Parts: sequence; structure tokens; C-alpha cells
Amino acid sequence: MATGSIGLSRSGMYADPRPDWLALRREEIIDPNRPIVDPHHHLWDRDEQRYLIEEITGDIASGHNIVATVYVEARSMYRAAGLEAFRPVGEVEFANGAAAMSASGNYGPAAICAGIVGHVNLLLGEGARAVLEAEISAGQGRFRGIRHSSAWDADANVAGMYANRPKGLLLDSNFRKGFACLAPLGLSFDAWLFHPQIGEFTDLARAFPDTRIVLDHCGGPIGLGHYAGRREETFPVWKASIRETAKCPNVVVKLGGLAMCLLGYDFHQRPMPPSSEELAAAWRPYIETCIEAFGPGRCMFESNFPPDKGQCSYQVIFNAFKRIAANCSETEKTALFSKTAADFYRLECFV
Repeated sequence: MATGSIGLSRSGMYADPRPDWLALRREEIIDPNRPIVDPHHHLWDRDEQRYLIEEITGDIASGHNIVATVYVEARSMYRAAGLEAFRPVGEVEFANGAAAMSASGNYGPAAICAGIVGHVNLLLGEGARAVLEAEISAGQGRFRGIRHSSAWDADANVAGMYANRPKGLLLDSNFRKGFACLAPLGLSFDAWLFHPQIGEFTDLARAFPDTRIVLDHCGGPIGLGHYAGRREETFPVWKASIRETAKCPNVVVKLGGLAMCLLGYDFHQRPMPPSSEELAAAWRPYIETCIEAFGPGRCMFESNFPPDKGQCSYQVIFNAFKRIAANCSETEKTALFSKTAADFYRLECFV
């Protein structure tokens, strides 16, 4: 069977999915009846890669009991015209359209995009409020908050498409004026950054204790560029940062994003896709550190598809998570796989 050529996304942080290669690895589903809320995925049609409702429901149909999902912004389907600040409203309209399609029942039992995380440029300061209100309206009851990515690194081989983003965004006074608009509107914040920036993130979380915040992708541990080959050196730095930010009670963490190339593993370059045992062994130190620091009630497993699909299938990624959580109690497993996500994104009816 052909495996196709390996391509990297425009960000350089993840490999493009290759369905023929992923099909080389099939696994029996572990604990197939366990309800799962997948709190982090994207939908897009760009760069010759299509991942829309048909694709995600196809992945979900591979066996795990996904009851609901949360859409997270990916600069998809912005409005082509109108005021620049309001163009991201188009993404919320797009995600809500996918949610409406899912609600028809024609795409399987999972509630796709039951919660929606959009984007607003918080550098607008107090002007962000009007855009947030427009997205609340566009979400028709599904809009939950925003993500304004702050990922930055001086090494272009790490930063990728984020190379032109400002350093120290989370400390910017205008950004914080915009951030202050979230809590009064009942909205949350998704943070996407690299692990050397966790200190800035912690400062933000402490400054806004009433804002619910989720740290995406285990805090973005890096294994590329000048961090390559330095895992033993960087892991303790990352771990100390995770423990410190976990002291902020308004912060939860998403366990995933580790199948991107960012972490430095080469699974996507191997002849066979990795097994869930291989992934669990590689990811366990990161995930167990987060669970130990935050507690299961503030942790949620995520697919981060399609970026993580470059290294493993939906079957395999949740099998890996279930292997890592095997020794947890039933209450802890419920939190990790559904309750934390449902509580944070206010999807209580799916627990």
C-alpha cells in the first residue's frame, strides 16, 4: 500500500495527515463505551487539505464514544469584507453552521461543535467588546470564548507561521484591556503558547482571577529548532512552569497537542504509524505531570485534530490517552474524558 509523501503544514509544526499511511495501523478500541467530550478540534478547507464535518465525523465513527466536541478557532472562513476587526465573526458563523448540520442527526450521534471558541483581536483593547458581542450573537447559544494565540519564539524554526507575532503579547497593556472584556460577558480564554512563555501566561492568570482560562496542548513543550535533542534539559523547565501555573485556580489544561511535530518526535517519518502503546510511553511524562499538578478535575484530553492526525489516527490517539489513564479511578476518568471539558465549556448535558 502506498504511504504517500510526507508534507508539513504551513506552520511547520505538524505533518499533513496521510490517510493511506494511517490505515496501516488499526487497533481495537479500549473501553469503547466511555463517553468522551473532545474539547479541541478544528475544521478547515485550505492548503489542499479538507477537514470539515464529514472528515471529523468519519474519524469519530472509527470507534470511540464521542458525545460532543468543541470547535477551536483556526482562522477558518473569516469574512472577506467588512471591518477588519469583525472578520473573525465569520468563523463563528461557519462553526455554528457545522453545529446545525450535526444537530440534524445526519452526521452521527455526536454533537459536533456543541461549543465554539472563536477569535477576537484583544489588542483592540476595550474595542474588543463589540466584536465579542457580535460573536455571541453569531454563535446562537454555542459560543463559549476565544483564543488569541500568543505563541512566539526567537528561533524561526520553532515559531513557524507565528514568527511575525509580537513578543510578550500576554503582558501588553492593550491586550489586557481587551482580555478584561471576557469575564463580564461570561466568556473563557484558550491560551496557545510555547513552554518558555508559561511564566507570562501565569502572570496573566493571576491578574484576572475571575476569568476562566485553559492552557492548550500541555503548555506547548518544544522539541524543535534550538530545543532539538535537549529534552532532558527542557523537560524540568517545562515541568516547573506547569506546577507554578497550576497554582492559579482559574486555569485548567488540555492534555494533547503532543502529536504535532513541535514536541520533536518523528512518528510521522516512520514506515508504520505509531501504536497507542508507543504514544503512551512518549507522552506519559507530560500528561502525568499535568494531571499531578492540576488534578483530574482540571484536566481534559483533546484530539487537536487535524494537526495531531499527522502522526496518528483518532482510534490510536484516544487509545493512548486511555492507556495513560488506566490506573485512574472511575471518577478521575470521567473528569479527564468528559466532565472537565463539559464543565469548562458549559456543556453539562453531555456528561
